[in-house]
Amino acid sequence: MDALTALAEPTRRRITDALRARECSVSDLVAIVGMSQPAVSKHLRVLREAGVVSVEIRAQRRIYRLEPASFRELDAWLAPYRRLWTQHLAALERHLDAKGEAG
Repeated sequence: MDALTALAEPTRRRITDALRARECSVSDLVAIVGMSQPAVSKHLRVLREAGVVSVEIRAQRRIYRLEPASFRELDAWLAPYRRLWTQHLAALERHLDAKGEAG
């Protein structure tokens, strides 16, 4: 599964939102997301397999963090769409400016 597919699920987006602020243990994420530990662990496994998060074992705890490479890939994929919309919005702005000057 790729990062975009993994992040399409709302719970996994909530988990990544939490990890954006700081590294978290599974129990931290259980409290934040409000789901059972097994359910959160399943979502984390999907995110890990997609390369969105990584895990480090510290003593008895698993600590999760975001992996920037996946987000760089998503950003690169989105770049042409951003340019397209920027061009369209700039054209709309020019059109509205011209209409305002004519009116």
